[in-house]
Amino acid sequence: MQFTGRRRKLTVHPQNELYGHCLQLYGQPPLENISLSEFETFAVERLKLLKTVENLGVSFVKMSEQYSKKLHAEISGLNFPFRPEKRRKDHISHFILRLAYCQTEDLRRWFIQQEMDLFRHRFTDLLPKDLLSMYHFTRISSRYWKRLMLISTFALVQVPFQDALDLVRTRKVFLQGGYAYIPHQDIVTIVLNDFRTRLSKALALTARSLPAVQSDERLQPLLNHLSHAYVGQDYSIQKNIGKVSLEQIDALSAKSFPLCMRQLHKALRDSHHLRHGGRMQYGLFLKGIGLTLEQALQFWRSEFIRGKVDADKFDKAYAYSIRHMFGKEGKRTDYTPYSCMKVILSNPPSQGDYHGCPFRHSDPELLKQKLQSYKLSPSGIIQILDLVKGMHYQLACQKYFELTHNIEDAGFSLNHPNQYFMESQKLLSGGKDIKKEVEMPQKVQENAAANGAITLFTSENLINFQT
Repeated sequence: MQFTGRRRKLTVHPQNELYGHCLQLYGQPPLENISLSEFETFAVERLKLLKTVENLGVSFVKMSEQYSKKLHAEISGLNFPFRPEKRRKDHISHFILRLAYCQTEDLRRWFIQQEMDLFRHRFTDLLPKDLLSMYHFTRISSRYWKRLMLISTFALVQVPFQDALDLVRTRKVFLQGGYAYIPHQDIVTIVLNDFRTRLSKALALTARSLPAVQSDERLQPLLNHLSHAYVGQDYSIQKNIGKVSLEQIDALSAKSFPLCMRQLHKALRDSHHLRHGGRMQYGLFLKGIGLTLEQALQFWRSEFIRGKVDADKFDKAYAYSIRHMFGKEGKRTDYTPYSCMKVILSNPPSQGDYHGCPFRHSDPELLKQKLQSYKLSPSGIIQILDLVKGMHYQLACQKYFELTHNIEDAGFSLNHPNQYFMESQKLLSGGKDIKKEVEMPQKVQENAAANGAITLFTSENLINFQT
């Protein structure tokens, strides 16, 4: 007699199959469809994560217990855990930032370094069995075991010796028959070198394909924005509008302005003029700290007429641009004060300009002289110059904040000149000002509302994003 019935079908969740390992090498691009809103959300959250990795990497000794605990907590808080359903977000967001950070050598270098530090941290959480299954390392054969036990009491893996040249050079491995036998704790050196090589090649290939992606007018503004995106508080909303008087600006510039704005203010007072780049950077900063349109017009007019510009010429040639940045002319866009990333990465100053970031754009010797003129301690100046040498310009500015305010730890990650001003005023006034809630920007371009499929050309394949 036959008994028939339904057999229970075993299914594997597609995300578990696609993201079988908690540590990804990002070898294959995503092929699914996502909305532009999700595209931007993933990218901004990934950027927040990499910014956190950068800040902690300078504030703490990398891979120390304190660094690892802090980074683990930050990763969990930013919703990037290892669970399979979250690995999709990790995978897609990595490839989105590849598109944004492949455009210049500086952007590629920064992206590779932060991704490597994040990868190293995640690697330390891998179990040996996960590592072996991921990289298909060969376990050592039993005939070498007794000899290898003299080297290390840890598990060892066998790899071709040419893949471990750094460890061979420092005599940290056992060599036999063209293979290197490596203790588990030293495998990270090989894995990181492999990851760096893969990512560097992928970014170069992505850069070649970028023109095809940028031809889509819905994506180009997003990608250009992400490479110098600011992911903190929106300072276009004036909290202290009208609370700053024109008579206070000189005193505020000395005690609460970041170095970039202090430099612009001094140049304006000395020469009674600033070029367009300086006027935009400084004017929007002043707008963000609370100057009204009327105050701004009075401030710029009074300064310019002290130089070679009379009142009539100012009204004809310069007043329009000031009203424009307040959203009162042209397309009436309410312009946002520049973030640190925008100041650092866009529109570098030329001869006769004073805008930009002094830590990024000034000659180190001139920067040293400027810091000395502000009576900073020699040891503090050395710390700042070391951060500048390591291309940690925002952290150098944060150290400048700590030195000028005589505190050990600023207690915040500096991302914006107006944030610098607010934190300074908060500190000097005894913390009376309440810090505004940080809101993640969701400025999806207006023309992204059109329906259709967006195709992103990557180095290996095509990525389709459905709007």
